[in-house]
Amino acid sequence: MNDLALFDLDHTLLPIDSDYEWGQFLVREKVVDAAEHQRRNDAFFAQYNAGTLDPVEYLEFALGTLASFDPAHLKDLQAQYMREVIKPALRPKALDLVRKHQDAGDLVAIITATNAFVTAPIAREFGVEHLIAARPELDERGHPTGKLAGTPTHGHGKVTHMHAWLDGLGRPFDSFKRSWFYSDSHNDIPLLSVVSHPVATNPSEKLNQHANALGWTSLHLFND
Repeated sequence: MNDLALFDLDHTLLPIDSDYEWGQFLVREKVVDAAEHQRRNDAFFAQYNAGTLDPVEYLEFALGTLASFDPAHLKDLQAQYMREVIKPALRPKALDLVRKHQDAGDLVAIITATNAFVTAPIAREFGVEHLIAARPELDERGHPTGKLAGTPTHGHGKVTHMHAWLDGLGRPFDSFKRSWFYSDSHNDIPLLSVVSHPVATNPSEKLNQHANALGWTSLHLFND
């Protein structure tokens, strides 16, 4: 493989936040306490945008919701969510960008703070084999317990998880001559600062200011 290409997911490859929209989907389906779930989902989303989110607190809220469903029901909800929310949000420019790196022979991964239950089928839609995401703890049946396994893939945690993943492949980060990371969020400045080609993609205002100050490339895949 030639180079390394890493992608954030929400508001980077997707014009939506898949984690937030999963919560909204559950509310619409009336399978959670609508008022309480909406209140907490909105509060956590605001904290994320402000850069004040406690990722473990949020993830265990989200994963606790997963654990409350029967496994068969949860699988059906996941398929419905993909069909009704995610697939209509896929954009050709984002799909083409990922494919460009794959066609070049690059090692491609999606690295996201959103949990793997929500994001694994999305990564498959993009044709991406490697997903670095928050992992739910699973019981002996393979069902979420409501707890987080390991540490969050958020902020500096993305750097730590990236290195662990690459070392596990026998391809340490320093073995790549060129590396890209595409992200919209100022929360991802730690990983953007590590790669050789940081790309502020559909950037938030905070990230846009930071990127402009450092002369980073900016990319707009959509205007949603």
